[in-house]
Parts: sequence; structure tokens; C-alpha cells
Amino acid sequence: MKNQEIAAQFEEIADALELKGEMQFKVLAYRRAARSLEELTDDVAELAKSGKLREIPGIGEGTAKKIVEYLDTGKMKKLAEALEGLSEELLDLLKIPGLGPKTLALAHNELGVNTLADLKRVLGDGTLAQLPGMGEKKVDNLRKGVEVREHASARLRLDQALEVAEKVVAHMKLIPEVKEITPAGSLRRSKETIGDIDILVTGNGDTPRRDVPLRIIAHFTKYPETETVLSAGDTKASIRVKTATHAVQVDLRVLPQDTYGAALQYFTGSKEHNVKLRTLAREKGLKISEYGVFKGKKRIAGRTEKDVYATMKMPVPPPEIREDRGEIEAALRGKLPKLVELSDIKGDLHVHTSRSDGSFTLEQMVEAAKAKGYAYVAITDHSPAAAYAGGLSIDRLKKSMEDIDRLNEEMSRTDYHRDAAKPRGTRRKKKSVDGHFTIHNSPFTILTGAEVDILPDGKPDYPDRILEQLDVVVCSIHQGFRKNVTGRICDALANPNVDIIGHPSGRLLSRRAGYDVDLDKVLECARKYGKVLELNSYPDRLDLNDLYLRKAKEMGIRIAVNTDAHGIRDFDWMKYGVATARRGWLEKPDVVNCLSLNALLRLLRKN
Repeated sequence: MKNQEIAAQFEEIADALELKGEMQFKVLAYRRAARSLEELTDDVAELAKSGKLREIPGIGEGTAKKIVEYLDTGKMKKLAEALEGLSEELLDLLKIPGLGPKTLALAHNELGVNTLADLKRVLGDGTLAQLPGMGEKKVDNLRKGVEVREHASARLRLDQALEVAEKVVAHMKLIPEVKEITPAGSLRRSKETIGDIDILVTGNGDTPRRDVPLRIIAHFTKYPETETVLSAGDTKASIRVKTATHAVQVDLRVLPQDTYGAALQYFTGSKEHNVKLRTLAREKGLKISEYGVFKGKKRIAGRTEKDVYATMKMPVPPPEIREDRGEIEAALRGKLPKLVELSDIKGDLHVHTSRSDGSFTLEQMVEAAKAKGYAYVAITDHSPAAAYAGGLSIDRLKKSMEDIDRLNEEMSRTDYHRDAAKPRGTRRKKKSVDGHFTIHNSPFTILTGAEVDILPDGKPDYPDRILEQLDVVVCSIHQGFRKNVTGRICDALANPNVDIIGHPSGRLLSRRAGYDVDLDKVLECARKYGKVLELNSYPDRLDLNDLYLRKAKEMGIRIAVNTDAHGIRDFDWMKYGVATARRGWLEKPDVVNCLSLNALLRLLRKN
């Protein structure tokens, strides 16, 4: 489908217009159109043929015409017009955290900044700090932004790396020579960003043994999205694969079946985990390598990971926690955590609709949540302070609550029945067949909620008389990232009507380091007031990170693993949140949206 291609074109137009100082409403129109296309599950070309483009949220007459133009010609005149006079290097600077279009335009016009090297020069020689509206503090933040951008550009986010790996694995499975194939390295450990991608393969032996690796290697180097073949030997090869941001190296190793488990253990890592394991092996008179476990010259294990760890008299630690943070000691004591799984998640407590800055209606988002087999979903559109995101006034919020009650009531008259324990007339689902959606036996309830800005004075953006009427209140920082953030979050946690703190650090992996916040203090406040902290599953956030999740668990603080979904495809982000929760050693009891509906509501009412 052309959906993603056209969305990328609209985003590029928006970037160019913003850099040139175009009216903001025009910039936002292109960004809304891009987001709608990114989330669209139907083929935009088919919608264009049937004259239904204007039915897509965020697509107006002008953007619809540009979509048709691109579908007919493969080009968009507006993009060429917007990019005129702007270099790719200059546009790329907009991806640096803290460098907005106005500042970049000023630096470009006054100091001739066109490239990253130019920007580093004016940051270093002090000339940028002398421009109107700048100053040392802002320049220092930009230096940090450059560091974040350079680090991010050298690595892929977890979701991006997983997409590359899945495509390569699918390509490799097209040939009969491949028997077992598994991504290893930091990707298997679900780290938030990935450098190179390691893939391990065994051959099935249907052809002469010495030919199998050569056939596998030859097929690997013919992967369609290969930019460069770096090497191709008898049993291993490396290629560079194109992605939306940069090329990533993918290494493939073809292994004998009797050493596959040892190699998988070794190449999964981490280095620190492997060093600890090998030290333990030496103490037992054994040697562990990528080729197996040896006692003297005799190999005693290596076919499976289970065999390798069994020689150390321990169960297999989940890959996500192999960081030498106590997992080996826990395994030896028989105390490994039973980590939370995606199937344990019963609902999503942070979801947006087209009423604020989402791309789909209430009804569409509810149907998508039902398709996941969830028991509940909380609709949490923005509060008024987030005007840029269509934040809801009190009257609009009340209308949203009425619509949720109406929809629950409509469902109760068809295939839903009343749940006496649920306040405000929401309903539970009976077993039924619902078109193309997954059939599931669990009840379903729509919860009223809001993502409420924490204002500069630490108060929520809605009065308490409104907050107390909501099932779920998620409070977040969206403005004033360096203005008493810790104090504001703790003030919000002290409010009895606040349930969850959204994306507590505020980081974006590709763009910014986060708020000026003392997360240890935030954790203390969350424990003091018995409140919930969010693990935001958006792949560019994964916030809280694994280290703070582990701290939260040790302090008895509950976590909500949410997607912050703005479109129906965003519900799929839950798997990245769960992977990060596993890295933080979280178990099912640690995650509030693993609770049943009644248990969740009892917890929130207690808070």
C-alpha cells in the first residue's frame, strides 16, 4: 500500500513549511493528514478509486487532491515547492532535540548554518548564544540535543530493529535449507535501541551437508532490501539493510545443530551475563563457549540453551533479564521471576480518539480494543491546556462521557449485560460473534478518563469536581519541561483524584533526553501516596525504562503498561511495553492492567 509513502511526503512538507515560517495551521494540517495515513488500515489507493478519501479523518479537499496526484504520477508538486531552497542536511537538523524551526531559521539566515558540522561550529565558538532569544542555557540544551541525535542515529529503536529482523527471517524461511532461525543479541533481550542485528540459523540437511551453509549464505545476500554485502563466507555473512533512518548491519551465522543452543546463549549476551556465567563454569571445572559446554576436551552440552544452563544446575533465565543484575543468583536459588506476558494484559488505560488528537473515533478505537481480546479500555483524551492536541473543554469532556455511557448502553442492549459492580452504567460483554473481530469470552467495558496536563502550579488541568467523575485519570507533563517538574509531579500524586502519572521521564529516544526531573523522588512520592506510574509503550518513549521499573517493583509501586494509542494500529505497541516490563523484572501482580475489571476499579477507588 502507498499509505506510508504518502504519509512521509506530508511529514516532509510540514517540516519544510515550518522551517520557512509558514502559518502554523497549514503545518498542522499536513501533520494530521500524515498521522491519519500512517494509522489507516485500508488501502488509500482503493479509497481514492471509490471516492472516499474525504472520509479519512484529517484529510481535507487539498490533501485529498495531493493524494490522488501522487497515486497518478508518483510525485507531489507541493513537496517540490516546499523543499525549494532547502537542503536535505538543513531539514535533517530539525530532528535534533530542542532545535525548533524558528531557531534553525535564525541560525541559517544569520550564521549560515546548513549542516550538523555548521551547527557544532556555532555551538562551540559562542556565536549561536549571541543571537536574539538564545543564551547559554538554551545553547547547552542544544549541545545535549546534538549528542542525543548522534547517538540515536547510530541505533534503531526496538520496533524498527524487530521489523528488519522479522523481514529477514521471513526471507530466509523461503528456502528449505533453513531449519531453525532466531534473532539473538540485544534484539532478543528487547533493549530499547539496537545496533547491529544478529541472526542464527541451522540447516536441515536435506541436501549434502557442506552445501547447506553455502545455499543459506547465498540466499541471505540476495535479501531484496540489501544496500551492501559486507562479507560472505562459508558459514557467516554480513549485509547492510536500508531502513527509514539509516542502514543497519545484519549478521547471519549458520551453525551445526549440536552447537545451536550454546551459540544462541553466547550471541544473546549480554557480555556481563556471559562473563558471570563463564566464571561460574570455571569454578565447576567446566568451560562454556559458543561451541558448547566442555569438561576437558569433551563437549557435554550445547544442543539447546536449556542444556547449557542445566550444566550450571539452573533454569534458563529469560533473555530480557540477562544483564548481570542478579538473574544468575536468582536462577541458582530457584527464584527467577515469572515475568509478565502479553497475554496477561487485560486492557489499555491510555487511549486517544479523534475528539482530541487521535485519528479514529470512539467507536473505532473501542472496536480495536475489543479485537485485542481486552476486558476494558480507558478513553483518555487531552485536557484544555493541550490546545495543540485539541484538548477537551469541560463541556466537551462531559459530552465524551455521555457518549461512552451511550455506547455502553447500546452494547448492553445487543450482546452485553449489566455488571452491578461497575459504576455509571457501563457494561460487560457476553460471548458473541462480532464480525471479523476476535471472538472472546471476557467481559468488555469502556472506562471514562482523561490525560490531564499538570499545570505550572502542580494542579491538574481539570477541577476535582470533574476528576472525581472519571474512572481513570492519567496526569502528564506536556509543557515546562524544566520548570519544577519533580515538585509538580509530586503535587499531582498527592491529589486523591489522580490515578496514574503518564510517561514520567518525558524522554523521546530519538529526540530528547527528558524532563529535568528527579525520578527517585517521584518514585518516593508514588509509594507514599499509593499511586500508579506508567510504562508508556510508544516505541520512541518506553518510559519508564527498565532500571526505574525494577526500582518501582522493589518499592512496591504498581505500573500501568499503556500504549498511549492515537490510532488503531498503535494498540500493537503493547508488545514493546511488555518487553520493557520484562526487562524491569515485572511480574503479573506488578502491572495494574493485568487485573480484572473489578480488581482494577477497587484499586483505583482505594487510591
